[in-house]
Amino acid sequence: MRKIISLIIVACSVSAYSQVIIGNETGTAATKTSVLLEFAAGQNKGLILPYVRTLPTGSTLAEGTMLLDTRSANTARVMVYRNGAWFDLSSGNTANLSTIMTSQPTNVTETSAAKTIIGATTSNADGVLVLESNSQAMVLPTVQNTADIPSPAPGMMVYVNRIGGKRLAVYNGSAWTYWKPQ
Repeated sequence: MRKIISLIIVACSVSAYSQVIIGNETGTAATKTSVLLEFAAGQNKGLILPYVRTLPTGSTLAEGTMLLDTRSANTARVMVYRNGAWFDLSSGNTANLSTIMTSQPTNVTETSAAKTIIGATTSNADGVLVLESNSQAMVLPTVQNTADIPSPAPGMMVYVNRIGGKRLAVYNGSAWTYWKPQ
């Protein structure tokens, strides 16, 4: 009986500190206790945001939601929802994704409750991938230089980690836009 109880306690404590690492077992974060999701180092790959033809609205829209806005395929841009409004992370730079968008399905019915949640068993937030935690976050894929990514996809984002150039980089399909911490 003691062995069973000990096993249950160990299993619960392991799941309390669980995280997801994509690409290998090591990841890039030095301290793992505040990480929900991270990526392998040295891969020169990024995270691709979902493409949308209609910007989401409603009370379940979570702060920090990021996407590639393709409402007008010839003026695509990366957007983030913050302070109750959509903000253009492409800084006015737009990309013509007309050719790419013609191959994307248009009559797709999605189940609004379909989502993958990391960090909790449930979440009120809508999204394809929901990171649900008050104390843990995602560590973005890290690159030394965006030029090292062979064929960036529209909607890609990475963290550039080089001396004098640590910043978030987003790619709208035409140009990279860089954001440094303030």
